Amino acid sequence: MFGLVFLRAKDLEKREHRCYTFVINYRYRISILSFVKGGAVLEDKVLRKLFLGFIQIHILHHASEHPIFGLWMLEELKEHGYNISAGTLYPILHSMEADGLLRKEELNVDGKIRKYYSTTEKGASVLKEARLKAYELFKEIKE
Repeated sequence: MFGLVFLRAKDLEKREHRCYTFVINYRYRISILSFVKGGAVLEDKVLRKLFLGFIQIHILHHASEHPIFGLWMLEELKEHGYNISAGTLYPILHSMEADGLLRKEELNVDGKIRKYYSTTEKGASVLKEARLKAYELFKEIKE
């Protein structure tokens, strides 16, 4: 089901060629909408998939260093320019766990159950491969 989104001028980020971009976190997906002068709206699914991949690599990287939890990961991603909601992050974590990339451990912290995620052997292997591919891509596209 689709909802209406009302945009304010301050929510838009001006890009080159008079194009404005607005990132919307809608349920379990990240939508990037571009508003070109004249009112045409384009959804860039390629960028959405690319950013989702970057987010997953970030998650694997940090979960390989130490166990992570959702709120910490949201703040970490914000530091890197990914402004996603908990409603977007948690389904990503759950799908990565279902795919065998993350392992979940529930701990009682100050009377609340907190879910910590760490990488599995499969997750570490995927991260290693992703690092190699990202490095090769960086060497190829750097100016």
